[in-house]
Amino acid sequence: MNSSRESGQAAPIYITMVAGLLFLALAFFAVGQAGATRNGAQSAADAAALAAAQESRDLFSEDFLGGLLNPGFLEDIFNGDRIGTADGCSAAARFADENKADLDNTAGRRGCSFTGNRWGFTVNVVTQKPMGANILPGTEKKHAKAHATAIVEPRCTFKPAEKEEEEEPPADGEDPEDVKPASPGLLTCGGKDWEIDPDHLDLLPDMADLFLVRLARD
Repeated sequence: MNSSRESGQAAPIYITMVAGLLFLALAFFAVGQAGATRNGAQSAADAAALAAAQESRDLFSEDFLGGLLNPGFLEDIFNGDRIGTADGCSAAARFADENKADLDNTAGRRGCSFTGNRWGFTVNVVTQKPMGANILPGTEKKHAKAHATAIVEPRCTFKPAEKEEEEEPPADGEDPEDVKPASPGLLTCGGKDWEIDPDHLDLLPDMADLFLVRLARD
């Protein structure tokens, strides 16, 4: 009889313990699910910011080629503070969507914006799906948000060509416009020198070799 009585008294304790363990398991699952959603939001923000900066860098190639024989332009680009094109946010929206997020323009935020003070883009994203139904109250309809900034930086430095003391005038009967333009100078990228030859501009490094795109953590 005592054994039966003790068994009956222990049963509610076991049930309570099992219920508590299940509750803890569900709580850990809910926290893990929320963390995974936040991580997904940050990955989407990083990808969108990098995509915007890369698109801006690629779109800048036309302007870059147009000023490639101008030493002053190259000085500003590689040794100064000239900023490239502000276009790139269309790529940010596309890459955010590919990572299950949207650009966040709510509560005074700007989903994608050109930094202005440097060549780069800041994006704010919000996940397309909420964190999901779980036992944490108020999270079943909550969407994760994140932001990131990516910048474009020169990989190279520019050294202008030394100016000749006196430029030779065109020869008799020679059209000044037919005179071959001189090289504006050298680009040094990763320890390698590239002379800018007006007749072989196609031999220069591409935009990805000239400009680095990276996330800004500062």
